[in-house]
Amino acid sequence: MKLSVDVETIKGFLDPVEGRALYEHCLSVGSLGPTLEVGSYCGKSTLYLGEACRRTGNSLFAVDHHRGSEEHQPGEEYHDPDLFDENAGLMDTFREFRRTLRQAKLEEIVVPIVASSSLAARHWHTSLAMVFIDGGHSHEAAITDYRSWAGHLVPGGVLAIHDIFTDPTEAGQAPFEIFTLAVASGLFRKLEIVKTLGLLQRL
Repeated sequence: MKLSVDVETIKGFLDPVEGRALYEHCLSVGSLGPTLEVGSYCGKSTLYLGEACRRTGNSLFAVDHHRGSEEHQPGEEYHDPDLFDENAGLMDTFREFRRTLRQAKLEEIVVPIVASSSLAARHWHTSLAMVFIDGGHSHEAAITDYRSWAGHLVPGGVLAIHDIFTDPTEAGQAPFEIFTLAVASGLFRKLEIVKTLGLLQRL
């Protein structure tokens, strides 16, 4: 795997080992259709998925309202003041995201959808080969992302969920909850867990 830019220059929280797993699984289902990610932030995961989509001739839909998740807001643990728009009084990661796409020459591969997950999904009809969920980590946000997008996966497609922690003392449980929900649905089988990245296959 060769990335077109140094991933360490991109703001974000995705471990490189998890990024490689995203890339490889996206590549493996490329013949089934396009990929969609929920929660792009500044484009670190977009880079891995976008490079795989470039190789398979597919598109990557990148859904993010670019106002930051709960933990990115002022006063919260993962707040980055460089991404705060003082004039609007809001987080704004879209400019940094666009810069990542430009540097990686992914502007003809990635389709940015600047909207909430529920709004983007409201009239969605395109079947998907892979869905990567890394949006808000509240219970409501995670459930919304799962219910909005998992149903659009084709048989054999991959559902990837980031920030899975089984120990509630380590981090929030919402991603683990939707991972568990997906398994319990009988619609998915476990593929692997790479660090905090859970991967499932649509039956």
